[in-house]
Amino acid sequence: MSESDNSSKIIIAKWTDRFLAWLIDFIIISIISTAIIFSMFGTIAFETTEDMFWAESMQYIPSSIIFFTYWTILEYKTNQTIGKKIFNLKITDMAGNRPSLKGVILSSFGRSFLLPIDVVLGLIITNEKRQRIFNKLGDTLVVKIKTDEESPKEGYTKD
Repeated sequence: MSESDNSSKIIIAKWTDRFLAWLIDFIIISIISTAIIFSMFGTIAFETTEDMFWAESMQYIPSSIIFFTYWTILEYKTNQTIGKKIFNLKITDMAGNRPSLKGVILSSFGRSFLLPIDVVLGLIITNEKRQRIFNKLGDTLVVKIKTDEESPKEGYTKD
């Protein structure tokens, strides 16, 4: 942990807090990405189910890129997204320090493009640090930010 951040210890975030933080980010970015995509392509009138499927498929990749960019930039620059800030969470490396760009990119990639697979495999192959598969690959943790009075003296603990 950096000296400027020595008031907090490593407390592994709850799955529920992580989900709710993700949900807030998802809602915010979905609104933004939908607005961007519709402003670029205009209103799409669906005449057939095939047209609707094509439109939804075409929205997946640009939306995922917007999500990936949002998570990568905010988590690398501030260790938090808007949702994480609301729930007092942040992303760190395994020692509680600022994560590497590579770690943030891997974590963001799994969350943006492969979230269902990432979460299901993370839950099946879970460990005491509550890491998704792409958190493990990037050596990152999602932790709860607490003051010294609320924190353990050393090591990891679960919130």
